[in-house]
Amino acid sequence: MPPVFSVTSEQLGVWIVAFLWPFIRMLALISTAPVFSEKAVPRSAKVGLAVLLSIAIAPTLGPLPAVPLVSAAGFWILVQQILIGAAIGFSMRLVFAIVQAAGEYAGLQMGLSFASFFDPTSGGNTMVLARLLNVMAVLIFLAIDGHLMLIMTLAESFRTLPISDAPLAAGGWFLLVSAGGQVISGGLMLALPLIAALLTLNLSMGILNRVSPQFSIFAVGFPITLLAGMGMLQMLMQYIAPFMEPRFAAGFAAILEFLSGLRS
Repeated sequence: MPPVFSVTSEQLGVWIVAFLWPFIRMLALISTAPVFSEKAVPRSAKVGLAVLLSIAIAPTLGPLPAVPLVSAAGFWILVQQILIGAAIGFSMRLVFAIVQAAGEYAGLQMGLSFASFFDPTSGGNTMVLARLLNVMAVLIFLAIDGHLMLIMTLAESFRTLPISDAPLAAGGWFLLVSAGGQVISGGLMLALPLIAALLTLNLSMGILNRVSPQFSIFAVGFPITLLAGMGMLQMLMQYIAPFMEPRFAAGFAAILEFLSGLRS
């Protein structure tokens, strides 16, 4: 008589927990991380990717806390996985915010503040120039296999910060908030050459207007500023990749530092 395969409710609960908890962390990251969280990516593809990653990583996690899924401690672990996964994705999104900030600063100086459209990713109006630079940052991110490095960092997060019911330390959240200040400084650093050139041009036209009042500076000022801005932007394009690659590396290092800071 062939052996009968039987599964107890306790074994089934252990299997569900071993799959569900890493799945929640991965799904939270995919829902917030750049590239993966784009509106163009179907939801079924996001869930399917999280399922495949969970199946691949779950056997390597080791022993999990003996906490029932339907309990206060089990619910707290689920909340923790959501917070950790979303924070990892948000940390990498801060790097892309640097490029968007640079596009906003440069667009204002070029007179393109009116050239905006609805961005489904951010849920608001975004300047065309900021969107263009963001697309370039995404292409650079994919060219250096940043999406694969992000998945590898996620897998490493289960070793740095394993699944447990212990409370998360506040030091990690402080590091995440502190990283937000780099958005403004990094955006200004990237857009500074263009802003400086356009400021010099505006000062020159202001002096010209004072020297020759009959010269209609308002009629020709905008076309000159726009053309000069486009020329400077073309010169700036070749420096975006060397500027962004160290920022991506620093973003991955910041994620590991953030996870280490969450240890209680």
